[in-house]
Order: sequence, then structure tokens, then C-alpha cells
Amino acid sequence: MKIQYRDTSLDLEDEPDENILGLATRCAEHIAADVERVSLFFLPKPGLVKFPFPDRQLKDFMTPTTRIKLVGAPNSEVKKMDDIGAASQRRGRPSTVKTVAANKNRDWKKVREESMYTFHAIEPLNYLPNPEKSKRFLERLANDPGIKASMRKHKFSVGLLTEMNPAEHTTHESKTLGLNRNAGEVIELRLRTDRYDGYRDYKVIRKTLCHELSHNVWGDHDRNFWNLTKEIEQEVERNDTLHGGHRLSNEEFYDPNDTYDVAEHADDGGWRGGDFVLGRSKDSPSEAGLSRREIIARAAMNRQQREREAEARERQESPP
Repeated sequence: MKIQYRDTSLDLEDEPDENILGLATRCAEHIAADVERVSLFFLPKPGLVKFPFPDRQLKDFMTPTTRIKLVGAPNSEVKKMDDIGAASQRRGRPSTVKTVAANKNRDWKKVREESMYTFHAIEPLNYLPNPEKSKRFLERLANDPGIKASMRKHKFSVGLLTEMNPAEHTTHESKTLGLNRNAGEVIELRLRTDRYDGYRDYKVIRKTLCHELSHNVWGDHDRNFWNLTKEIEQEVERNDTLHGGHRLSNEEFYDPNDTYDVAEHADDGGWRGGDFVLGRSKDSPSEAGLSRREIIARAAMNRQQREREAEARERQESPP
């Protein structure tokens, strides 16, 4: 069994009838960490699993294509951060010893929180053109100072940050800019233009991400949701130390004609339930290896089928 941990791969022996708790315990022992401090991310399902771990058996959901990622820090790293933080606090106290110069130290509490309240996995859609650029886009969002500050404040933890296929989420009436599945299990963002020939503006997508992060708390688009969304947007702008409100024309993801339109943000609230398959809507077959023309054609056929089914239901429900 291979488990991705940071930039390495852990090889653990398969054990019959093992459950999630047992695997988490073995992973924690392997990296010398407390089991309470580790999390497991199963892709595509059941997603991010944290302590206390369920006793659900792995064979109930594991397949040959399931990927596992381990998130956590060894006890030695945790102790080092605690010691440095304590030493930093002691240096901040009044002292009769004259210091030559102030030492700059990392905020280890912030470092620890950023490792907890973050996007634990980032995946582009590899079957679409230029997935490397999509990954850079997603990584830039995940490392945005404003996004990181807001996630720390609200203790947001997202299992997977990925992009959505525009062809699967566009109708004549509206287009979906983002989706949040199961209160932060997966967040999908519409990075690309409708024809796949470019990328939308970075700050527009970042605003969409603020919208989707609100669905970690509120499912419906009610007043509570919009109040939190506004709060997150303000936090992100206030902590945007990289841009400072200025737009540079040579930015990689910059489209001056792109705007954020709430009316087209038809995500229908937080999406709950169902199995998530990377790069595929709930009812669509795999599109790996298809050309852009074939992907768009298949998406159009799927939409037409859904529209016909909706019309048939309406006729059945309408009184004669």
C-alpha cells in the first residue's frame, strides 16, 4: 500500500480487514507522530478523515485506483515549534540583560495553524489542456496570504481543491463558478474560459473561492451566508500583502475584461451527499483522453438529456 506523505511515498504492508483507525495508527507510528495529530485523505472517497477516526473497514470503499495522502507532523517537529515559540515569548519579557539586536523569529503558532487549516490536496484536471498551469493557479490560491489568514481565523480545512470542467457546468441560462461538496470535503473552481483557450482573472476566482468557503458553514444562500461571505472577502483583501490592491498587467492570471457576477454564480448552495470523482460530474462517464471538441459535445448531450428529463417530470407533475 502506497501512501503519499509530503514529497515522499510511504510503503506499508496491506493488512486484511484493517479499518481507517488501524491505518491511521500505523501511519502515525511510521512518522513518529501522535495519531490525534494526523489526517488521512482518500481520493476520490470518502475524502478527508480526521481524528477521532471511524472503525470503517478499508475494503468497504478502497479500490485499485484509490489514492491515500497522509497529513501530519512528527512529534519532533511539533516540539521544536513549541520550544521556539516558548523561547520567543521569554525573550519578549522585560530583562536586565542588554540585548544587542532583536532576533526575528517565525510565528510558529501561525505555521502550525496553516498546516491544519488549509487545502490538504490540490489536483487539476489532467485530461484538459495545460494541467500544469491549472495547478499553478490552484497553488497560488491556496498560498494567497489573504486566503490563508481567513482560513486560520475561521478554522477552515478543505480536503481537496480542484478545478471544474466548464462544459459540465454551463447552460443557456447560467454557468456555475464554484462548488463546495460536504462542507469543505471538495471545492471546485471554474478556472478556465468556456472554450478552454484561457484562464479567468485571478481576483475573480479568488472571490469565488471566498463564496465557496462560506459554504463550509452555511449551505443555503441566506443572510447568514452572505454576511460570512462579505466578512471573508474583506479579510482576504485586508491581508493581501502581495498585491496591495494594485493590478499588474503582466500577471500570469490576469484578464481585465473578466468580472465577478453573483447572478451567474449558480452553485445552488452547498452540495451534500453523493460520490465525488475527480474531473467528472456525478452522472458523467470518464473524459480522460477525449479531445476538447469531444468533451464539449458530450457535455452538451448530457445537458440536453437532463433538460428532456426535467421537461418530462414537469409534464407528469402538471395537472391535466
